[in-house]
Amino acid sequence: MKLAYSFIIPVYNRPDEVAELLESLVAMDTALPSEILIIEDGSYVTCKHVCEKYAGQLNIKYFLKKNTGPGDSRNYGMKQAKGSYFIILDSDCILPPHYLATVDSYLTRNYVDCYGGADAAHDSFTPLQKAINYTMTSFFTTGGIRGSRKSVTKFEPRSFNMGLSKEVFEATGGYANIHPGEDPDLSHRIMKLGYKTAFLPAAYVFHKRRISWEKFYQQVRKFGLVRPILSRWHPEAAKLTFWLPTMFVLFVLLSVLFSAISSIKFIIPLALYLVLLFVDSAIRNKSLSVAALSIAAIFVQFFGYGLGFLKSTYYVRFQGKDPETQFPFLFFK
Repeated sequence: MKLAYSFIIPVYNRPDEVAELLESLVAMDTALPSEILIIEDGSYVTCKHVCEKYAGQLNIKYFLKKNTGPGDSRNYGMKQAKGSYFIILDSDCILPPHYLATVDSYLTRNYVDCYGGADAAHDSFTPLQKAINYTMTSFFTTGGIRGSRKSVTKFEPRSFNMGLSKEVFEATGGYANIHPGEDPDLSHRIMKLGYKTAFLPAAYVFHKRRISWEKFYQQVRKFGLVRPILSRWHPEAAKLTFWLPTMFVLFVLLSVLFSAISSIKFIIPLALYLVLLFVDSAIRNKSLSVAALSIAAIFVQFFGYGLGFLKSTYYVRFQGKDPETQFPFLFFK
């Protein structure tokens, strides 16, 4: 089956990142994608001039629309696309040269209507970006929820690096108006309709992510807030492991409390866990400074997600509040 690929890239005030992404597309070691659709989601700092710069090298279609969120912008792009298969990327990603060849080779041999790829840290990333990437991808922090070689099938793709067929888009209607959380919601709806998903570990992207502690905390806090909402929408997908960050918060607080009032021995399990993470990050990143930042990032990630998850669970599950009324900032109109 010969597929025509349309790249769908929503962007909001990030022209420099779009330039890096387009440059990586130019450097592909295989045939270029059929088309690249850049959807400017109400930006006040647009990337139109960047798209014009690469128009001679890539088949770029640029759209400027009002701000309705990344999910709706992706839907908008897929409605305009001419390809038979859509590849969804965040604007803060850089593609390795083999990306499209890897995707095409897999889909040619093992066709699925939806796939998700991994994310990695580029050598040019700052120590903070590498540390955040570690905490978001390490087995010891997220348990491989963002992709592992054991989860090749029935994977929940994430929209920073995700592909889906035109047939699936038309069958599901695309992304919902929640953000974040629009990608696992779509993945569950895809699987409920009987379509197959897969994880392609070799189809990784270099994902820059947030570049400050504050932005990272707000991001993971929102991840925690939306998870109970998604569990209400898709009860069959709820897992006890979603409680782990909240349990980590409690574990840290109790460890500190009992070590202060009883014995220093109570801090040993926490210390051993942090040493494990430090050593693993140092080996993976070949940097002690990144390893040290990874420890800080772990606390930011777990406390942000864990407290957000606990708050949303209280209001959505125990109080029965309407998610959109309780947390309107998680939904685009």
